[in-house]
Amino acid sequence: MQLSTVLSPLSPENLRLSSQCGVEGVVTRYPGATLEHLLAVKRRIESEGLQLVAIEGFLPIEKIKMGADHDGNELAAMKQLIRHMGEAGVPLLCYNFMAGTDWVRTRLDAPERGGARVTAFDLTEAEKAVSLNHSEEAISPNQITADTIDAEALWRNLESFLLEVIPIAEEAGVTLAMHPDDPPLPSFLGKDRIMNRVENFERLVALVPSSRNAICFCSGTFATMGVDIPATIRRLGEHIRYVHFRDVRGTAESFAETFHDNGPTEMAEAIRALKDIGFTGPIRPDHVPQLEGEDDGEPGYTILGRLFAFGYIRGLLHGTRD
Repeated sequence: MQLSTVLSPLSPENLRLSSQCGVEGVVTRYPGATLEHLLAVKRRIESEGLQLVAIEGFLPIEKIKMGADHDGNELAAMKQLIRHMGEAGVPLLCYNFMAGTDWVRTRLDAPERGGARVTAFDLTEAEKAVSLNHSEEAISPNQITADTIDAEALWRNLESFLLEVIPIAEEAGVTLAMHPDDPPLPSFLGKDRIMNRVENFERLVALVPSSRNAICFCSGTFATMGVDIPATIRRLGEHIRYVHFRDVRGTAESFAETFHDNGPTEMAEAIRALKDIGFTGPIRPDHVPQLEGEDDGEPGYTILGRLFAFGYIRGLLHGTRD
C-alpha cells in the first residue's frame, strides 16, 4: 500500500515532515481549470520527493448532483479535469454525491484523549451543522438551498454522470473513486442520500461496469453504517481503489472522531483485509485530532495528529506482514 496524505496547508514544511515520516503520496484539492494549475501543484509535491496520487475536494460537481447543470459547464469541467489528470499522470479522482453539502459536523471541538479536539456530529443539533469541504468557507444550513431531491433522482443523475465520464476516464487512465456520504444518513436537510449502505456501493459499480468506476473506502464512514469493517472490505474487494483510514465512535446519527488507536474498529484487522483483497493503492489518514498548539488549524486536517497517524499506519503495515 502507498501511504499518502492530504496536507493543509500544502507547505514545504508539511511536505518535508510527511516525507520524513515515510509518506509516499499526496492528495490535493481541485487545482483549477487549466492543465498548468495541475502541473504546478504536481511540481511542488515532486520537489520534495513525493508523488501526486489523487485529486479530491472542491470539485465542480454540485449542479450535476442536483440535475441542475443545464448549460453543461460542470460536466465539461469534470471531463477536462479527468483529461488533465491523464496528461499529468495523476491516477485517482475521489468524489462524492452528497447533494447540497460535503461532510458535515455539529462540533469541531469535541474532547478526545488528553484534551485533543475532534469533529463530531449529532443529528439532534443539525441546525448547528457546518459543511467542511464544500468550498473555501464552511457552509451552514442557512446557506444551503431549499431545493429537495429524492434518492431515485440522485441515482438517475449519478448514472448519467458516470455514462458521460467513465469513457473519458478509461481513455485517460484515471480511476473515479466514490466516497460515502458523511454522515451516511438516509436524508439530510431535505435532500436524500444514496451512498450510505454497502448494497448501494454494489449498485454504484454495477451502474457502469468498469475498472475505472470504483470505491473510496472511508473506514470511519463505513463504521458509522454499523458494518463489520474487515468483512465489508472483503465484500467490496477489488472495487476498492482508494482508502481513507480513520475511526469513529458512535452511529450515523451521533458520533465523534477518535485517534486511530482509540476507537472501536480493529484497525489491524482492517489492514489485513486490505492485504487479503490485494489492495496496493493509496491509503491515507483522513480527519485527525487537533493537538496542543494547533488552535488556528483547519479542524480535522492539522499536522501533529497527522504525524501520529502516519506512524500508526506504518506500524500496522509492518506489523501485519505475512
